[in-house]
Amino acid sequence: MDFNPELCRNESEVESKLIVQYLLPQLGYTPDTWHQEVAFGSIRLDFLAFATQVIPFVLDADSPLSVVMEAKHPNQNLNRHTRRLKTYLTSLNVRYGLLTNGKEVRIYKGAKDDINLVFQCTGKQIQSKIDEIKALIGRDSLRQPLIQNASLTQTPSINLPNTESDSPIIFENHRQHTVKTIAVYHNKGGVGKTTTVVNLAAAIRKKGKKVLVIDLDSQANTTFAAGLAKFDDEELDDIKDSNVRHVLESEDFYPIQEVARKSQFNNPEIDVVPSHITLMQYENELNQLDYSKLMLIQKMNQLEDPYDVVIIDTPPSLNLYARIALITADYLIIPSDLKPFANQGLLNVKTFIKKTNEFRKFINKDPLEILGVLPCKISTNARFVQYTLPKRIEVIPRRYGLKVMDSVIYEREELAKCTEQVQIVGNMEIPDPRSVLDFKPDSTSAQEFELLAIEVLQWIGMQP
Repeated sequence: MDFNPELCRNESEVESKLIVQYLLPQLGYTPDTWHQEVAFGSIRLDFLAFATQVIPFVLDADSPLSVVMEAKHPNQNLNRHTRRLKTYLTSLNVRYGLLTNGKEVRIYKGAKDDINLVFQCTGKQIQSKIDEIKALIGRDSLRQPLIQNASLTQTPSINLPNTESDSPIIFENHRQHTVKTIAVYHNKGGVGKTTTVVNLAAAIRKKGKKVLVIDLDSQANTTFAAGLAKFDDEELDDIKDSNVRHVLESEDFYPIQEVARKSQFNNPEIDVVPSHITLMQYENELNQLDYSKLMLIQKMNQLEDPYDVVIIDTPPSLNLYARIALITADYLIIPSDLKPFANQGLLNVKTFIKKTNEFRKFINKDPLEILGVLPCKISTNARFVQYTLPKRIEVIPRRYGLKVMDSVIYEREELAKCTEQVQIVGNMEIPDPRSVLDFKPDSTSAQEFELLAIEVLQWIGMQP
């Protein structure tokens, strides 16, 4: 099979077209000897290939039987990822690591507490260099006699599941899986709520966490920003018959895993439960159902494959859907542009939280934990940042008794443009929004959301 690096336009295609379809077969790895999205505690590997399978398998210095393969977006500079690859190889005692963005392939070899570059070529040279790659990390080159009675101390061990099963293979370090649910809410509109939801979800996903976004706003801005409204005519609307409204109104049908859709606004993909403009028509009807306020909790408890983080977008109001979000969530982020009307709205937010906590107490649920007010859509004007912004931040805890998050999201051009991206199909423009981390991964906005993701993950006990 031939490989054309020009066909790899994103990280997902580097994984599928270069690693899965070309490299692994060429190197002699059969489907039962490589696994995708392997996790050891906080370490998550794109691919782990085994030269020889031993049960239980032990990764130690005497067992160089595996290769870590990491795929990056074609626009990513591989130099930015070598430190993390070094952590993977040295922490897990894996001999070799392959790092690629499709345009370039590098192979590193572990050496005590460091790694050394032992091979490098361009994507166009892969076919001509495949024998050299085989000599380093081909299955036959790494295969050694089975290790019997391997020590299980001080090394991560894996009990390989039955590879004949169709179920996905995910290796975890036997940690308890607890879903963290975050609502993003302010009853004042236009404060950057949708921008926060989609880009925070993208940044957390890029930290290796499995993320679900739930859009509970009838304006469906998050659904649009996630690229799920690609129809050009309402007759082609494929969301109206399966969205968050159906999750909330049906006790026996429409489980989250069936309603959620894979969204390509970010790479890796993120699951999104879409909203719809018709959601506002069903509020009174849902209010008549005794269980509607608790249905989202029940449906999330029924998930067979839990997510690490769930982020709920909310309407800028005090309505049923906002209340469902605050009843369901564990944590709350309050985005705000810190302007007077948004600040005055914080009094309504606090009252709404108090009433919600009374209901949470009734159902034996802990009070909602407020991560803080997130300064959002903040002007980049130098004098404003230096003199006015600190005063506006200081007002929040003093006047409203709410803490302010360390992260600040400034109003920048790339944040507007990333949601305006389109695909040209014939004579039509089809919406094709991107997260700012994919649209301009090296931009200041992307860095701001990465810092926000780190802050949030630390606060909720999932430190990256």
